[in-house]
Amino acid sequence: MEFPSYIEILNESDSLFDRYNARGEGIMLPEVKFEEFKVGSQFFVLTRKHSLMVIKDVKLWRKFRKRCINVESCYPEEHYFPTLLSMEDPNGCTKYTLTRVNWTDSVDGHPHTYHPNEVSEQLIYDLRELNSSYYDFMFARKFSPDCLNPLMELADSVIFKD
Repeated sequence: MEFPSYIEILNESDSLFDRYNARGEGIMLPEVKFEEFKVGSQFFVLTRKHSLMVIKDVKLWRKFRKRCINVESCYPEEHYFPTLLSMEDPNGCTKYTLTRVNWTDSVDGHPHTYHPNEVSEQLIYDLRELNSSYYDFMFARKFSPDCLNPLMELADSVIFKD
């Protein structure tokens, strides 16, 4: 049985056009047409097959490693991997990430940080809620370092219970 890579692959975003042209207008052509350009999360899990695909790629990486003109729209790790994998093996990817991110209260592009007073059984259950692909999340981002003890206290009774 072959397992998929868990990587978010999106072709819709308010900033998609700006991200596509972050290195300059027309720079991505002819290798990556606008319709082929994808965005996603910087958190992903790749299969061995896809890891080897990334290591061997030279053609697309030449485009994505070019210097950015618009640094506010340039996130190579969030663009290169989803674009490459959607072009090379679209059916071998789940098109979603296993990482739950809470963008409420985000600051300077960083998601909400959970603190010890927020850690509870209910938080763990809420973080695991189904995503749009009907799969549960396995990880959550982002906890402050002082959450370790409260999370460990929930480990046996909640986190590792199922």
